[in-house]
Amino acid sequence: MKKLLILIIFPLLTSCASPMKIIDSPISFSPERHELTLEYIQNHYNLTVEDITITPKIIVLHWTAIPTFEKTFSVFNREKLQGARPDLQGAGQVNVAIQFVVDRDGTIYRLMPETWMARHCIGINYNSIGVENVGGQNGKDDLTDAQIRANIQLVNYLLKKYPSIDYLIGHFEYQFFEGHPLWREMDDLYRTEKIDPGERFMKAVREAVGRGKVKGVKEIQQEIADYKAK
Repeated sequence: MKKLLILIIFPLLTSCASPMKIIDSPISFSPERHELTLEYIQNHYNLTVEDITITPKIIVLHWTAIPTFEKTFSVFNREKLQGARPDLQGAGQVNVAIQFVVDRDGTIYRLMPETWMARHCIGINYNSIGVENVGGQNGKDDLTDAQIRANIQLVNYLLKKYPSIDYLIGHFEYQFFEGHPLWREMDDLYRTEKIDPGERFMKAVREAVGRGKVKGVKEIQQEIADYKAK
């Protein structure tokens, strides 16, 4: 009887674990956008570089505050801010971008190469990979269980692919990096207040990934203290 029970349950368990699939859906990235990104790197990080390649050390999770993937893609597909986002206008005209977007049903889209710099998080664009999650309109935490599962899979994929990654944060936690050796923002006045993707979402992803595999706010603060004590 026990053997029969195992044979029935095992297929059900294995069928629930679907392999991660990434759909490539590239945003427009012309030579002009490339040049505007280089300009951003020079102005905000005081670095003169020949290309926009990064060595990722941080994963930053976001929400879009936009209801659909299609509208999200449309926003990121523009190469310049074009009057949008007045809070960002004075800091350069290259449009915001992101490496990954996770739709409401957990579908993962890659919008640009993982190691190209995207403007998505002040101070740490040059060493981070960003993941947007469709949802969060009007500051409401409505991200889905499917998105949580997809983010867990994606974070684990990135950790395996890039051993240089040590940190996992939510967008609302980015200012905790200020004063850290990885913080690169030159403009002391360029900051925005963020709440995404929320404590609930970050707790679920962190616990599933394993807190010992990635550093968070507590470790960042300790490293800043150690750095200042030197």
